[in-house]
Amino acid sequence: MPSFHEEERLLAHGYRYIAGIDEVGCGALAGPVVAAAVIMPYPLKAPWRGQIKDSKLLNPEQRAILSYNIRKNAISVGIGSVPSDFIDTRGLTKARRLAMKQAVEQLSPQPESLLIDFILLPDVRIPQKGVVDGDSLCFSIACASIIAKVARDSLMMELDKIYPGYGLSQHKGYGTREHLACLRRLGPSPIHRLSFQPVRDAMQK
Repeated sequence: MPSFHEEERLLAHGYRYIAGIDEVGCGALAGPVVAAAVIMPYPLKAPWRGQIKDSKLLNPEQRAILSYNIRKNAISVGIGSVPSDFIDTRGLTKARRLAMKQAVEQLSPQPESLLIDFILLPDVRIPQKGVVDGDSLCFSIACASIIAKVARDSLMMELDKIYPGYGLSQHKGYGTREHLACLRRLGPSPIHRLSFQPVRDAMQK
């Protein structure tokens, strides 16, 4: 279960506003990369605190409820989103970092330190630490993973209305068997990542 160990270490060094950051959608074949940055209060006394975990380990209903509670109790929440054409032209790593930077820039107050799932943000001049498996180990990062996942899933359901026929509201752009079959039948939409091999393969077929 995610703990406050990383946050407590920073609090002991005098940092007050500590943001956890995570992103979702890296492995999808369609849609944006979405990142969230979350500053949580400490200590946090809430009955749902023990339910926080990596968003991948929660079902959609659990994520929706926890996302609401996180937003209600957070000091600040920021969201960043980078579209598929940027991913195609600039690469996934730059897209991830840009989405995270956007999320941080939305926070008010601005954080004094960042805890990031795995990577670092060289363009952000705030003390930071990349935490391996951060969404499983660090409470703030786990909260960010839930916020990002719920935000991206909601966006993909809206995009399903704009680009029907691909089943985006079901698989959220990931490479399921049904999604690949739709790609072969319909070809890529404007939100598909043309640089990703499964999309290129489907175009050739």
